[in-house]
Amino acid sequence: MDSEHTELQGKRVLVTGGTTGIGRESVLLLAEHGARVVTLGRHEPELKDTLSDAGAAGGGEVFGLTADTGTREGVDRAFGAVDEHLGGLDVLVCCAALGAGPLSEMDDEEWRYVVETNLIGYMACARRAIAVMSAGGGGQLVFVGSISSTIKAVGESVYAATKAGVDAFAETLRKEISADRNIRITVIQPGATATDMQEGSEEELRQAVQAHEMLPAREVAEAILFAVTRSENTDVVVLRIEPRIQKTS
Repeated sequence: MDSEHTELQGKRVLVTGGTTGIGRESVLLLAEHGARVVTLGRHEPELKDTLSDAGAAGGGEVFGLTADTGTREGVDRAFGAVDEHLGGLDVLVCCAALGAGPLSEMDDEEWRYVVETNLIGYMACARRAIAVMSAGGGGQLVFVGSISSTIKAVGESVYAATKAGVDAFAETLRKEISADRNIRITVIQPGATATDMQEGSEEELRQAVQAHEMLPAREVAEAILFAVTRSENTDVVVLRIEPRIQKTS
């Protein structure tokens, strides 16, 4: 028996960290498939570029704002925009994240801000989204994690801890709410991806993609698209995607 996939036409989506990298590509791809998207980032120039590209591509509407989901105020602003522009929420895609060095090489304020952005921000947005989705009959939470939580590479103590926290949070949250509130929960775990989080010039990142050592961000966005377009009886729990030649140390 063939299953019916979920159409995105008119679906209401919030994408955090949607002005660069995986988040940006997700905004463009979801809008191309007809979703109505609110997105945000910390910097106005990147936001304008994303909104311009989304408008040129056609498809669903895209609304944007500058906000930082590593702060309470930023989360409030994001969901204020959801209320204003979408009037509800069907899908939350959490992409806002920061890279980090080893704990011993970071200032106290710096590593705490990474945790606030990469983990607390996800939890805060999920909490707000659950309330909105519960009132609307259900929805889907998508958290962009990382294979860093598994490979635990040297130099990634802070970053890996936040991504492992996302994994544990999602797995436990699913047991708490998925059945009773009709909310699906997905973790996407990308390997090395050619985004501004990576060290190196644009040319170096392009060469890494060609050498199959990094993923293009669009590939990860397509994994997100796959997860949110499954039939209602299917929950993509964890989707791990990595380049063919993935460094694991």
